[in-house]
Amino acid sequence: MENNATMLESLFEKAEDFGKSSLELVKLKTIDKTSDIVSSVIPYSVVFILIASFMIFLNLGLAFWLGDILGKTYFGFFVIAAFYILTGSIFYLFFHKRLKKYICNSLINQMLK
Repeated sequence: MENNATMLESLFEKAEDFGKSSLELVKLKTIDKTSDIVSSVIPYSVVFILIASFMIFLNLGLAFWLGDILGKTYFGFFVIAAFYILTGSIFYLFFHKRLKKYICNSLINQMLK
């Protein structure tokens, strides 16, 4: 009887060790995936910010330049706004589903990697 109790105690200790090891493995895998995703997102964010800044200043310059050509400064801003609403509508109609699918697949591949 004492032998069974010792074996049962040993089994519980091994199960406890297994549980702790499994939890530690999940923690390490989570840290690995998180660091991998963050390290991928940060460079893209920096590039996005630089491109966005460039586009803002380019659009301001174009708007002022077109405004001078058209006679009133705000006409240039209207032309730029009309261009973007037209471009955005076309983009939404033709590329929205493809872009969404591409982004979803990229995120899933990144997480499963």
